[in-house]
Amino acid sequence: MRRREFLALVTPSVLVMGGLLVLPLHRTLEWSLERVNYGEAGTFVGLANYGAALSDPRLGQAVLFTVGLTLAVTAALIVGGYLLAVMVNGLGRSKPWVLGILLISYVIPHVVGGAMFSWLFDANFGGVVNHLVTLVTGQDVLWFTDPWPNRVIVALNTIWFMLPFAMLVIIAGLQGVPGELLEAARIDGASAVRTHWSVIIPSIRGVLGFVAIISIMDILRTFDQLVALSPQAVQLGNESIMLYIFNVAFQDGGQQLGLGSAVNVLLILLIVLMLFPFIRGIAKEARQA
Repeated sequence: MRRREFLALVTPSVLVMGGLLVLPLHRTLEWSLERVNYGEAGTFVGLANYGAALSDPRLGQAVLFTVGLTLAVTAALIVGGYLLAVMVNGLGRSKPWVLGILLISYVIPHVVGGAMFSWLFDANFGGVVNHLVTLVTGQDVLWFTDPWPNRVIVALNTIWFMLPFAMLVIIAGLQGVPGELLEAARIDGASAVRTHWSVIIPSIRGVLGFVAIISIMDILRTFDQLVALSPQAVQLGNESIMLYIFNVAFQDGGQQLGLGSAVNVLLILLIVLMLFPFIRGIAKEARQA
């Protein structure tokens, strides 16, 4: 490819990335060092916003909740996505229909899906799950006012709408496993479990790593479904980092854009920190290829 053609193809992408990513990131870094009120020029305060953020126990609780949710849901997505992908991949003519039905939850907006999901647990709407749990345990579970039951429905809702994506990516990986490897495992007398553990999973390790990366990035940005599922998130300690940023910057008497920007920068660092093991593994595989 000639240099002129290369520049013609790359330049639009660089301009779009610069306008939509680099400039907002620069402004976020700038505001994180200033005290900013709406409609006024910022006042330089150095690292004061970072100090205020790191000394706020509410942010510590938000980080704890978000990281715990991320780890639990990512593990569930990889295991559940793999099992579901294996089952769907083995279907015949019904496979497109099953895939279409399973993907419905992925295309529903999060806040709408969260509201729909909450009805399953809300006695005021005849919640089916709430009714069954009460029937089995004989106790009323306060899904929206007790911290742990509320965390359970937030986690279940996140798994519900992200599982189709994980399943779809893993199905693509399963279809790329060489048939010779599976045939060799059968000839060697390997059981189904051993074939999955020793042959298929190592073959799609890169795909599982990709699912983990996308899941971690998405779950660390948990925000809109909490509006429907956890209206008392702050009081319950179920406030995500993104919800914390929104509250300090725009709610609670807000006008703390500098503080919100500082937490945004800290969130980016947290995302990089959690993704580092996966990115390093993928880079290592790429070097060995």
